[in-house]
Amino acid sequence: MIELGVNIDHVATLRQARRTWEPDPCWVAVEAHLGGADGITVHLREDRRHIQDADVRKLRELTQIKLNLEMAATDEMVGIACDIKPEMAMFVPEGRHEVTTEGGLDIVSQEARLKDAVARLADQGIIVSVFIDAEPSQVEAAARIGARVCEIHTGPYAHAFHAAGRDAESPAVLAEIAKIAAAGEAIRGLGMRFNAGHALNYYNIQPIARLPGIRELHIGHSIVSRAVFTGLREAVREMKRLMREAAERGARP
Repeated sequence: MIELGVNIDHVATLRQARRTWEPDPCWVAVEAHLGGADGITVHLREDRRHIQDADVRKLRELTQIKLNLEMAATDEMVGIACDIKPEMAMFVPEGRHEVTTEGGLDIVSQEARLKDAVARLADQGIIVSVFIDAEPSQVEAAARIGARVCEIHTGPYAHAFHAAGRDAESPAVLAEIAKIAAAGEAIRGLGMRFNAGHALNYYNIQPIARLPGIRELHIGHSIVSRAVFTGLREAVREMKRLMREAAERGARP
């Protein structure tokens, strides 16, 4: 059954705007859980622009659903993950001047280094995921370094969907969906778990949730934005409903 991981980074963004103590991401994690989230995702960036080290430690202690720690593949971050032991750690590319993650991780160009990082985390019983573009070479490289999960970058799909006036049947959108579906088939064929995320929202979620074999979708900004108007529990509940509805339709013969 398809699962929803809620990224709560931007609750911390709101807090850091005033460098104060509220809103507390841990409170938000509880609200997301009560709304039906299957997991909580946070990105501990090297520049600490939103989530802080103390947040991750508190979430590890208090969160009663899966914790997914997004991070750069650095010695510092691998060490933090080995100490905290989230259920899943996801390697993502990271740039100091980006607003948000701008593309998938290039595994092909740094296989040896990433393979070592994956092994260190796996030795601690942590499931390792990689955030990659829907490219066959990156999927194959993910398998070679020992990743157990591939999260496909859905940003290009989301941008095509928006540019096409939210027309899910436009040629550009269908082409992006086909790329993601092909990547998912390759991921599953190599024995890894197929996840997806980035720039997904209440309007573009269903064509992705409908894809065969997709296990988890990780969504943050859209849910936090909707929560301003509806509250977090309802925002999570509605996203989960849309996902499950689409996945059930996709599973019908």
